[in-house]
Amino acid sequence: MGYTAIVDYGVGNLKSVANAMAYIGLETRITGDAGGLERADAVILPGVGAFPDAADKLRQTGLDKVLLSQAGRKPVLGICLGMQLLFDWGEEGKRCEGLGLVSGSVKRIETQLKLPHIGWNSLSFQNDSLLFRGLDDGTYVYFVHSYCGCAQREEDVMARTQYGPSVVAAVARNGVYGCQFHPEKSGEAGLHILKNFGELIQ
Repeated sequence: MGYTAIVDYGVGNLKSVANAMAYIGLETRITGDAGGLERADAVILPGVGAFPDAADKLRQTGLDKVLLSQAGRKPVLGICLGMQLLFDWGEEGKRCEGLGLVSGSVKRIETQLKLPHIGWNSLSFQNDSLLFRGLDDGTYVYFVHSYCGCAQREEDVMARTQYGPSVVAAVARNGVYGCQFHPEKSGEAGLHILKNFGELIQ
């Protein structure tokens, strides 16, 4: 088995993702180099911060085109803001184009509860996904976000959580996966999800 590339585009929780992957015995390389992503067996797109800033950095570095070329060839996992960037566009501050790998948009959570949503919430699985194989409905994971993905196709939604309204917690489309929560901060359940992702590598 080769390695999983963790995309370094100046926005993200890179070391904690790498440490979690190393803990379960999966080799990673943090890289912002196109060749590093192309040679990888899988790709993780992390992200912390605002959608427009992250999308701009992907475009400025040319990594948006590399990600689009690699999606479908190998497993890709977006985490938190990285998941949001998989959608067609985001509405945080201003309308901004995403990668368009999952149909839909990213909008502020319409809730009376405090934002950002920070803490542990349970998952409700609604479509089968290899990413969640071996986990029970109601598994708790860790979230930090104020915006959420609004998928155009309900079949792309693998899991939801409740934060006032029902919120998309995970998506999947053609070998591209997204988790709104942080698996690297979600204890044993999160490690199990990352291990399942590693097992998708051919």
